[in-house]
Amino acid sequence: MPFRVMITLLTVMAADNPFVYGEIVAAGAFADRDEDYHRLTADLRAGQKVFLISPRRYGKSSLVRRTLDALARERVLTVSVTVAGSSSYVGFLEAYAHALLSAGTPASRLRQWAADLLRSVRPELRVEASESGATAVSLSFPLVRTSRDVERLAAEVFALPGRIAAARKRPMAIALDEFQAIASFNGGSVEEALRAAVQQQRDVGYVFAGSEPSLMERMISPRRPFYKAGPVMRLQKIDAGEFAAWLDARFTKTGLRADAGLGAAIVDLADNVPYDVQRLAHETWDDVRAAGRKTVGVDDLHATLTRMMRQQGTVFEEQWQRLTLAQRGVLRALVLEQGRELLSSDVRQRHRLAGASSVQSSIAALVREDIVMRDGPRYMLTDSLYREWIARRTF
Repeated sequence: MPFRVMITLLTVMAADNPFVYGEIVAAGAFADRDEDYHRLTADLRAGQKVFLISPRRYGKSSLVRRTLDALARERVLTVSVTVAGSSSYVGFLEAYAHALLSAGTPASRLRQWAADLLRSVRPELRVEASESGATAVSLSFPLVRTSRDVERLAAEVFALPGRIAAARKRPMAIALDEFQAIASFNGGSVEEALRAAVQQQRDVGYVFAGSEPSLMERMISPRRPFYKAGPVMRLQKIDAGEFAAWLDARFTKTGLRADAGLGAAIVDLADNVPYDVQRLAHETWDDVRAAGRKTVGVDDLHATLTRMMRQQGTVFEEQWQRLTLAQRGVLRALVLEQGRELLSSDVRQRHRLAGASSVQSSIAALVREDIVMRDGPRYMLTDSLYREWIARRTF
């Protein structure tokens, strides 16, 4: 065998799985979203304050990460903080201040930088070296005790981005992910304090990203501080045809010939939810490669789906048992009716459901538990695998 051909075959055999889920997706594994990416990048570069609203599993965090990476290559200072990762208002302010002060700052200068920028709230920094030699820096505000102290601290921290941008003479782009969680801090007054600060910062772009659309929509409604604060982006599903073609191309690129219609079958089975699409494609790719085959088809997809449901069966059974009988009935009807006309008398009679108000209460509870989400005029399960389990295992 010629040496060049051998190298090519070895490269194909060593190919990594091209489908990524359960983590931030790097640009190489990112499917479409080009229009959203260019719009968000341009808005943040221009110092806009953008609200990015998306259901869970639509790739919001990966889109934000891709955008910040691109801006960082343009020497924009970038900061990303997950608001829901903090259990208190002060905890959020500490995490946010630490991220802001650390942006492009060597650890050796962090203490002086913090002292210069946060003079009135006296931060405490601890610098520790781990066993690997890496330096870990923690920041806290031990003197903050009263509600007035917290208000003063918030004003200082929320003003930081503008001061840092001016001091560094570089623009900033800040992502506050799961932003809807901020409404739970301090009775909601945090929205007013943050809005008052960001509207003064012309050289700082913000993306307030959230994955609970109803809460996010409420935050930008009239009589709320962020009403008309900036452009709103509502992340939609990727075009099904383009997504299917992308999947087929990714299989082919790694040495697997995809049978006609495979990509479309994956998108349909996953309800075109990006996370679920990537998950099904990833697991199918793994199974086919483990079997040593060179082609992949719809039969392989369904074999993988069966394996995944078997592995998750215990989890799904426990989740099902935690539901009330009314919720189980509504959930099964939702699956079989594809989430449409659930309040109609025909659907309720066909599935032996209670009155419309009872069905509505069950749907609301399922939405709160993140089992069901709204998809335009219909409802759908947030996990397509759970949907298939319900369709096949319940009566």
